[in-house]
Amino acid sequence: MPSMIELIKELRDRTGAGMMDCKKALEATNSDVEKAIDWLREKGIAKAQAKASRIAAEGLSGVKVEGDKAVIAEVNCETDFVSKGEKFHKLVDDVLASALANSPKSIEEAKAQTTQLFTDATVSMGEKLDYRRFEIVCKSGAQGFGSYIHMGGKIATLVLLEKEDAELAKGLAMHIAANGPKYISEADIPAEVLEKERTIQLEAAKVDPKLASKPEQILKGIVEGKVKKLLSESVLSSQAYLLDGEKSVAQVLKEKGNNIVKFVRYAVGEGIEKRQDNFAEEVMKEIK
Repeated sequence: MPSMIELIKELRDRTGAGMMDCKKALEATNSDVEKAIDWLREKGIAKAQAKASRIAAEGLSGVKVEGDKAVIAEVNCETDFVSKGEKFHKLVDDVLASALANSPKSIEEAKAQTTQLFTDATVSMGEKLDYRRFEIVCKSGAQGFGSYIHMGGKIATLVLLEKEDAELAKGLAMHIAANGPKYISEADIPAEVLEKERTIQLEAAKVDPKLASKPEQILKGIVEGKVKKLLSESVLSSQAYLLDGEKSVAQVLKEKGNNIVKFVRYAVGEGIEKRQDNFAEEVMKEIK
């Protein structure tokens, strides 16, 4: 079990909340970090979970397509210097090729299939390396792939369209890289995500001086509007299309007579930030 200091640091990293607020949140939730994040948001201290996805870990993400199969993967290293090197790029290429050739069913299986690759690369580059994640996507019939690599591999996207359209697929892959949607349509938002967000926004509204005196029915309407607006920003079909700001992605797809079957977006290091500030100094500032 991690110590309280370790839990506070994790919560601080993920929410940006102050040290003492993190301590109170953990004490109120029996040291459950996920519940503590919700507690902070309900109190209006942590505004959103977006801070949990700040990028800090180094490495590259990549995409490789062969026939009816495509793979997207992320490989991490310790420094940006190593991630830019030829040896690291070759490692990522070899990882993608291995996934296509062997079709692993899990990251554990994928790691087992590339053990020698990583052993040799670690010796060669002198850094800790990690095969973080991958996903294999297969197409059938008239379906088509699209992909995009941004900033040399800091963000990679893979799109599967209902009908093959290379130009549209590339444009959508670029859009997804830039806008980071989580769902294709509102119908894809899980019921538990909606309910959780309603609860968080309702509790936050209750402690908002401007809303606390509102009748419950009006408050619920305001909360529902906030939830819809917040979640719609993460819905791909609702977003203004990157290559034509006058139209939504849904409108563009309708005009093209096409649909998105699936998309995957990897941003290197999201969710595993390495903070650069001095944690010990920050603790001392809080207790003085």
